Amino acid sequence: MTRHFDRRSFVRASAAAGLSLWLPESRRASARGYPANQKLDIAVIGVGGKGHSDTLGVASENIVALCDVDARRGAATFRKFPNAKVYEDYRVLFDRERKLDAVVIATPDHSHAPPAVRAIQRGLHVYCQKPLTHTVEEARLLRELASKHRVATSMGNHGTAYDGFREAVEVVRSGAIGAVREVHVWTDRPGGWWKQGIDRPATIEPIPATLRFDLFLGPAPYRPYHSGYTPFAWRGFWDFGTGALGDMGCHLLNLPYMALSLGVPESVAAESEGATAESPPKWSKVVYRFPARGALPPVVLTWYDGGKRPPTELVPGVAKLRAGGAILVGDKGVLYSPHDYGAVYKLLPEERYADFRPPTQTLPRGPGSVQGAKIYLEWLAHCKGGAPCMANFDYAGPLTETVLLGNVALRSGQTVRFDAAKLRATGSVAADRLLRKDYRWGFEARRGRRV
Repeated sequence: MTRHFDRRSFVRASAAAGLSLWLPESRRASARGYPANQKLDIAVIGVGGKGHSDTLGVASENIVALCDVDARRGAATFRKFPNAKVYEDYRVLFDRERKLDAVVIATPDHSHAPPAVRAIQRGLHVYCQKPLTHTVEEARLLRELASKHRVATSMGNHGTAYDGFREAVEVVRSGAIGAVREVHVWTDRPGGWWKQGIDRPATIEPIPATLRFDLFLGPAPYRPYHSGYTPFAWRGFWDFGTGALGDMGCHLLNLPYMALSLGVPESVAAESEGATAESPPKWSKVVYRFPARGALPPVVLTWYDGGKRPPTELVPGVAKLRAGGAILVGDKGVLYSPHDYGAVYKLLPEERYADFRPPTQTLPRGPGSVQGAKIYLEWLAHCKGGAPCMANFDYAGPLTETVLLGNVALRSGQTVRFDAAKLRATGSVAADRLLRKDYRWGFEARRGRRV
């Protein structure tokens, strides 16, 4: 195997395709730099569930404000940081907290973009949970705003900062498995995690005293309260979540997307079962077709969820696939990652790679030794003038656009052909409408019709 030749071919092909190897934010310093030993003043919006661990991830800084629409869900974080001011409404937080440096956003998917837009327009650094946004248009908007305002950004797909993930990217780029034309990624979600393929609840329940349900709805159209919406179960409703694909796609597509510089798909088609007007399907299979990128060949990437998986014949010697993972099929071998983040991998067939050694390191490794903490430390370092995060919005925006195009195909029932330059789905009015959404008054992320 001649790794040196294949890696140079990859670099040439990426350059010819107009792609960066990991799309850094123009290698520029952020608009506001800070000494490495100076603590940032950070606000966290959405502090229950994942937001709690995200707050702990940046706890080395000054946590000055915490915001959650559910006082019960946020209580543990409020207790952990008793000196932080507590808010229910992120809009009030932004109005009152005038000395912030950065914001962490861990709200439900539908409420990512509105606070992120406000933060970036104020010149605040932003860490936002995956998927970056609820719609394709919002992902483009955040990327463009972050570039304009030169703020440090990171999406919370943790695997991007894992050492094992970056090594796996290097392995693929080195040519160890040859030219890749076929990729399969899958998850067990929704499974026992949350329900999909459901209707809107027919009953109305009293709103708990600890929940500001109107603020939970945020930009979504008004509906009466039901306990089936929140917490966590919002993932199974289109108005709030993005289903199994949106929830896990930014993790599972991450490895092939970065390693192969996939860029914009030329078409996205989907099949599924059990979808309703309110809710994503019980299972889906989504096929993304990516064109050649310079000398890199076209790639067909297939997504599976809801219990569907690729055939085990793709992975020699593996009797049963794990609950989630990725398979990259090259003309020399296969990279199999039985890991949601792509941070663990093996090369197959094993006998062919018995003496394999990882290629020379070409990607920087994130700070610290605790893998789960690296994503936060990398972002904080970027906020203070360090190198851009690999999960910055220049990279995370296009990745999120690609993931969410799968949902456009699912919801429209049509093959999506995406004109990225014009931000349009060509040949389908239904698909084109699903690239964007309307907002309730007061919760806008863009100019447009309010609902």
